[in-house]
Amino acid sequence: MKELFKLTIVLTIICALAATALAFVYTITKEPIAYQQRLKKLKAIKAVQPDYDNEPDKQFVDIKTGEGDLTRFYITTKGDTPTGTVFMVSAVGYGGTIDLMVGLNPEGSITGVQVLRHTETPGLGAKITEEKFLKQFIAKNLPDTNWSLKKEGGDIDQISGATISPQAVVKALNGGLTLFTDNKDKILEAG
Repeated sequence: MKELFKLTIVLTIICALAATALAFVYTITKEPIAYQQRLKKLKAIKAVQPDYDNEPDKQFVDIKTGEGDLTRFYITTKGDTPTGTVFMVSAVGYGGTIDLMVGLNPEGSITGVQVLRHTETPGLGAKITEEKFLKQFIAKNLPDTNWSLKKEGGDIDQISGATISPQAVVKALNGGLTLFTDNKDKILEAG
């Protein structure tokens, strides 16, 4: 019984020291990690919406979707004039979740699309990250585009050998554009 008590005390001390060390490391790395995450977000925003001079990550509006989720629209401005908005949208592809950053001009046409994260099949579904696929969305908007793949009668080029991944991207973009269009005045007034 005495040995069990000693082991319990030693284990408790080791756990307390480990927890203290982890808390210390977290405290030290918290701000640098947050700073790097902000830079990554700003880089993605700049990639899809290059024409602004404000800090869009500090100027945004949250819109509730039909499912009750929130989508954050970052407002880009030049001077006091809105140049557009940027939002993140996700879809479920063949290999898992696909996260996209999408830029729009004030009229609701796409200025850029960037895939932030995906787990699609290399050489097939992963081609959604290629410039050739993403460039086709530039200048497309909700009313003038049939948001489905060409093989389904739509306006969007598919990827040979991969259907689910491009469909997921198209569905996500259509949903994000619909949300923007339905809340356009509220979003742009925030700018």
